[in-house]
Amino acid sequence: MASREKRLEKMAANPKADWTIGDVQAQCEAWDVSFRRGGGAHCTVSHPTRPEILTIPANRPIKPVYIRRLVEFVGRVSEGTRNGD
Repeated sequence: MASREKRLEKMAANPKADWTIGDVQAQCEAWDVSFRRGGGAHCTVSHPTRPEILTIPANRPIKPVYIRRLVEFVGRVSEGTRNGD
């Protein structure tokens, strides 16, 4: 299993851990998901195969709900990639 999948499993198993915005960015880069940090307090996550845009507050600690949403988003992206969408 690739390290990106292990990291995603760790995030899914423990969304309450002290995840940083750097962890979120690294996960996005590993899965070729667009990560943008504007001048404000939020970051956006998107992918051309998905219609939705995920917004994550950049403040620490990142709440578990945002980690769960990121895991679900990356899961949908990886499913679309495997299915050839």
